[in-house]
Amino acid sequence: MTSNATRLKALLSGSDMVIAPGAYDGITARLVDQAGFPAIYMTGAGTAATIGFPDYGLVTMSEMAENAERITRAVKVPVIADADTGYGNELNVVRTVREYERRGVAALHLEDQGFPKKCGHLDDKEIVPREDWLAKIRAAASARVDPDFTIIARTDARARMGFDEAIARANLALAAGADMAFVEAPQTMEEVAAVPKLVKGPCLLNVVWGGKTPDLDLRDVQAMGYRLAIVPGLLFKTVMSACDDVLAALKKNHRHPTPGHHMTVRQAFARVGADDWDPLRTRFRQPSTQAAE
Repeated sequence: MTSNATRLKALLSGSDMVIAPGAYDGITARLVDQAGFPAIYMTGAGTAATIGFPDYGLVTMSEMAENAERITRAVKVPVIADADTGYGNELNVVRTVREYERRGVAALHLEDQGFPKKCGHLDDKEIVPREDWLAKIRAAASARVDPDFTIIARTDARARMGFDEAIARANLALAAGADMAFVEAPQTMEEVAAVPKLVKGPCLLNVVWGGKTPDLDLRDVQAMGYRLAIVPGLLFKTVMSACDDVLAALKKNHRHPTPGHHMTVRQAFARVGADDWDPLRTRFRQPSTQAAE
């Protein structure tokens, strides 16, 4: 059977840029899959939010890996996952890669922030020396079992050290064994366009509305040469806004607000797999039924 990592690698080698909206649990992952996107991004910020924390490096590796496994089990498309800083030094990175890969993740990214890290579109990030980060990239590349498992090197150096340093780090990471470069938060249209021209390998763009990077049409991003675009906060922030609206309506009107699209109970359960489970209620009632069928 083809691995998720191999399927993602084939997608990244295709003619179209891969767009991976961010999911943070099984429900949002299923929605992305059902919407027809070819891959899913497990957002670290969204994962942190599910347990009540901001994206400040407060979530452990095991919590992230467990959430990644829940997401990969809920869908059939490959999952790309945030792995923050690798949760320590090279030893921790080796374990992180092994845990993520064992749980069915197809790719992860590792960043060059100090720990605890913070969202790449916030200010006052701390950046580690080049060699400390490159050692983690080498460790990650050596730790994978499946050679198709994608290691994405994320540098946050643009914010503290400038665009040139970010490009230099991206190229050094590719030389150290990373498969893709992720220059976080380019700040102008010119910088966004320059990244794929200056980086000697495939590039990822992080699309964050209201962040450091300008608002872009993803068709233009593909034309610039990017191979992967992640949209981490789309569902996370949309869900919070929708929940605020219906809670306010309930508090004001003392009646159950009408769900979006007038979704019934049955329709809601269908979106999370009820139609697959319902036949199993009676399938095994006949003695001739083979459990292994």
